[in-house]
Amino acid sequence: MSYAEIASKGPKQTPEEAAAPQPPQISVDDVPSVSDLAGSSSTSSLVDVDTPSVRTVPSDFAEQDIKTETQAARVEREKQQAEHDRFVKESADRARAEADLAKKKAKSKARKADSWIVKQFEGLSDGASGALVAANFVAVLGLSGFLGFKAWGLYERGRLDMSAVGLGLGVLGAVGVVESVFASYLNKAKGKKSQ
Repeated sequence: MSYAEIASKGPKQTPEEAAAPQPPQISVDDVPSVSDLAGSSSTSSLVDVDTPSVRTVPSDFAEQDIKTETQAARVEREKQQAEHDRFVKESADRARAEADLAKKKAKSKARKADSWIVKQFEGLSDGASGALVAANFVAVLGLSGFLGFKAWGLYERGRLDMSAVGLGLGVLGAVGVVESVFASYLNKAKGKKSQ
């Protein structure tokens, strides 16, 4: 049974019992007037905001002598944190400088390798570079034909699935990347020859 079912079977409340209690009322007659408070001794505990009784921390608080263990511990923690922050910043700066140097060295090595390959292609005569392009074309055509023949054989046997198709496309993609790199170096060499 639920609470609502149990409560519905019990005795009914009267409207006075069901109503929320009235909030307490404050009578205006009970509040003393300002003139009554002026002569009263109970006003001595009240804080007057016009007097300089509010205490503030002096601006040289951090430079004052250490008087408690808590202050000493805080100062020690702040020193340790400052040393740690300085160490982390120096380490990050050093790592950033090393990474920049490594990038520059890698770019330099890549440029040197690039120029070496271009020089090798520049050394080819027009007949040799034409033969190289023809041999490259025949190799790509032969590889594509071989992969197509293998795929047709798998299809006839009913064993051509997505993994075989993916493998073939992966091989063709890798060959395409190698071909584009090869063609870009060959074009760079031809461009330098014509200048």
